[in-house]
Amino acid sequence: MRHPHPLAAWFERFVQPTADEYAAIASVPFEIRAIPADQCLHHAGGSDGPITLVLEGLLCSYRMLDAVKCQIVALHIPGDWPDLEILWLNRLGADIESLAPCRIACLEASALRALCRDQPRLAALLWSQTLVASSIAREWIVNMGHRPAVIALAHLFCEIVTRLEAVGLAHGGICDLPLTQVHLSRATGLSLVHLNRSLQELRRRGLISFGDGRLAVHDWAALAALGQFSEGYLHRQPPLWLAA
Repeated sequence: MRHPHPLAAWFERFVQPTADEYAAIASVPFEIRAIPADQCLHHAGGSDGPITLVLEGLLCSYRMLDAVKCQIVALHIPGDWPDLEILWLNRLGADIESLAPCRIACLEASALRALCRDQPRLAALLWSQTLVASSIAREWIVNMGHRPAVIALAHLFCEIVTRLEAVGLAHGGICDLPLTQVHLSRATGLSLVHLNRSLQELRRRGLISFGDGRLAVHDWAALAALGQFSEGYLHRQPPLWLAA
């Protein structure tokens, strides 16, 4: 049975905390919040407020380039920490918004910093999540900067399914995915016209079905080959030092 504290439940995905670690985790105040879709949780430049752990739903980090143009720079699924950077840095680098109804755990930042000072193993696990997020961000740069439209979209779909499978939310290449074509356009840097054409091409090849908040991959090997997808950058295996 998992510990009722959301931070303990998250750590238990990777390690079995010791009694001292459980006690330190229990000292971190938290609040569970239900968030409707399309609600901004944080604005870029902010540094105050709690640290967010996603429990259910889907969020994104984004940057507004002007009053109209928006670039999604990250997607956040259950188990992710959308604003973990402000635990160590002075400001948040992007706005964070819910793309679907969500449940989040809001943890007191000062208490979480104290835990990191006193519990190095738990601090290292949190830090590793920041490094994984950086690895994913580098792949997104390649995806938006150098892959043709249909390849970039295939790659994004492969990444989403792989990440959701890791937390038990995708099975056999099928998952709930409450994204619109506008969201996909903003996540790939494609115009809506090119995004729609790329979706139609993936459907024409019989690789995917997408619509009504659901994604189904019909030929994983072909989609991954088309999207030049290799999951190594997602670092799904536990950190090597945990196995030492």
